[in-house]
Amino acid sequence: MVPKVAAREEPLLPASEGYVEYPAARRQALPRWITVAGAGMGVATLLLLISAASQHSAPTSSSSVMPSAAAAGAASGAVLSGVLDLPAQQQPQTHLLAAQSAREEPAAARKKGVHAVRLSKVERTARQHALELNDETSQGLFALGGATTNLIAADGDAGTATVELKDFQDAQYYGEISIGTPPQTFSVVFDTGSANLWVPSSRCKGFNLACFLHRRYASDKSDTFVRDGTPFAIKYGSGSMSGFISHDKISVGSLTLKNASFAEAVTEPGAAFVLSKFDGILGLAYPSLSVHCLTPVMQELIKQGQLAAPLFSFWMSKDPKQTPGGMLFLGGVDDSYYTGDLHCLPITRKGYWQFDLDAVSVGGSDVLTKGSAIADTGTSLIVGPTEQLKKVIGKLGLADAQAGMGGQYSIPCDKKGELPTLSFTLGGKTFSLESAEYVLEMELLGKKMCTLGLMPMDVPKPAGPLWILGDVFLSKYFSVYDFGNDRVGFAEAVATAP
Repeated sequence: MVPKVAAREEPLLPASEGYVEYPAARRQALPRWITVAGAGMGVATLLLLISAASQHSAPTSSSSVMPSAAAAGAASGAVLSGVLDLPAQQQPQTHLLAAQSAREEPAAARKKGVHAVRLSKVERTARQHALELNDETSQGLFALGGATTNLIAADGDAGTATVELKDFQDAQYYGEISIGTPPQTFSVVFDTGSANLWVPSSRCKGFNLACFLHRRYASDKSDTFVRDGTPFAIKYGSGSMSGFISHDKISVGSLTLKNASFAEAVTEPGAAFVLSKFDGILGLAYPSLSVHCLTPVMQELIKQGQLAAPLFSFWMSKDPKQTPGGMLFLGGVDDSYYTGDLHCLPITRKGYWQFDLDAVSVGGSDVLTKGSAIADTGTSLIVGPTEQLKKVIGKLGLADAQAGMGGQYSIPCDKKGELPTLSFTLGGKTFSLESAEYVLEMELLGKKMCTLGLMPMDVPKPAGPLWILGDVFLSKYFSVYDFGNDRVGFAEAVATAP
């Protein structure tokens, strides 16, 4: 059953009937897999895309097994949800969790109700492809009686699961799910910036190269498929992802939903979709962002009592050769993936995972105070309002730097380790990035190139101005997303998987 969702105001940009329109600015922020709206690609970018394409494995049939982690690359998440003016959230509900005080080995800790999804990662030479494609402090986020937990589990039969993620150039993280009976495997971006699940359909229309180069869901090969057919579309600057709604069995990690809703994509716009190595998107934002008010996968798992707690958490690796490239924990938190305590922030607007931003500083000096930000696993870079970002760039000593095609700033690679520390103050706590962590290095035809992991984007009022803390930030800080208490948590991530 589709839950009742609070009414929302009109999108910031007008939408054609039957479509949800997403602002061009947000689309440009997709250093992940969507090309810049309304702009062509530069020669260097095009060469990088072609180079990255050479790494793209041939697609398998819709019923075939997923390629090995070594063969799988990915262009990251998608900005599927537009910046909408969502209604203010209601008072957060409390959710009592029973804590486990004893530390366990990660594998042993994956008990009922905590499910981990594994992410993976590839070399940095194709990073530009990935980029183009695209208030309290607690003793522990989920502490009970002052004790932090290794892996949270609630009383009862509900549990947790994990999903290993693949990492494409520290810019995009994706993992496997399956749909149908027998299962058809797909790689999807687990995106906290959207709320729908979609994968390519075997019913691709015309010469749709993006669809034909990826695994496609074949409803006629599934014994559990339930027809719907309601039109489904999301409009981007370069065209529309369109298709229709279907229902089938969906498995994520060790969790399975019967007769769950998702969209089959029959058209996908732009070269970025063609070159991406992920197949689709699984949204993890609040239900108010869901097109057609379809029940998101996470909400369905919560409703069915399959999770120990109504939350999920991410760890993202920064080592391109490490396997897994990341982990998604459903229903719990594994504290062996971070150090220190988790720092909690209340959600200020339920749609995106949005919270107050106290300050942005460079080298210890505040550039701006008071603002708003979201945590978005589907955005590769850190994205900020144009004028505010210009001040940050100036404080970095790069006032003469010019944003190139797509809004990214190219800088000499010898400055990678010399720039000041960039910090974000959230709920009174400072989260810092050293220059080597926010300068991205790539290689083109044997030559190193560097860009800032920062990008301008203006979100109109009343939703904006808005900062987007994407993978550049989230790969350093372990993040927790708690639907039960309407809050997020951050802690410094460990460098390598335990």
